[in-house]
Amino acid sequence: MRIFLAGATGVIGSRLLPLLVGAGHEVAGLTRSPSRAAAISASGATAVVHDVYDAHGLATAVLDFAPDLVMHQLTDLPDDVARLATSGEANSRIRTEGTTNLLAAAAAAGAKRFLAQSIAWTPPAGRGDAIATHESAVLAAGGVVLRYGQFYGPGTYYETTPPAGPRIHVDTAAARTLALLEEPTGVVVVVDPE
Repeated sequence: MRIFLAGATGVIGSRLLPLLVGAGHEVAGLTRSPSRAAAISASGATAVVHDVYDAHGLATAVLDFAPDLVMHQLTDLPDDVARLATSGEANSRIRTEGTTNLLAAAAAAGAKRFLAQSIAWTPPAGRGDAIATHESAVLAAGGVVLRYGQFYGPGTYYETTPPAGPRIHVDTAAARTLALLEEPTGVVVVVDPE
């Protein structure tokens, strides 16, 4: 399968990328950072450096790759957990405008599948509308919403101590996502068993 992975260098995307390539998929990995393109190429994927907010350029990039599936693993979260409470607007923009642009690019390219990450917990006040808009748009396009628990493990906000549930180890989340590529339209909750 040809897969366009948006967010290929993020916490989960960087784990998904080698799993997808290792499973024999042809993958294009999207990053907005030119400095991260080499890591995508080193994994055996095609690096695509582009900004998800440039709708026309994004559509061209997705169309050029001609994927069967577009996977939205983009977030805009700070590296410093102390800044998390003040970064909601940027991440909400990814969920709304970023999702709109990715869905349009996928449709223009004739991609038959679309998977998008979401969250399995109640968001902080003021962020629920963006998540609801994001999920509704994905489902209306016939896509799959992956509601992940809070990630824990190396490179996450919870590297050594798991958070309260719902949660999932980031490596487990990536492995379970690989198994959901053919999932029918709907919402899938991806969390550790309680």
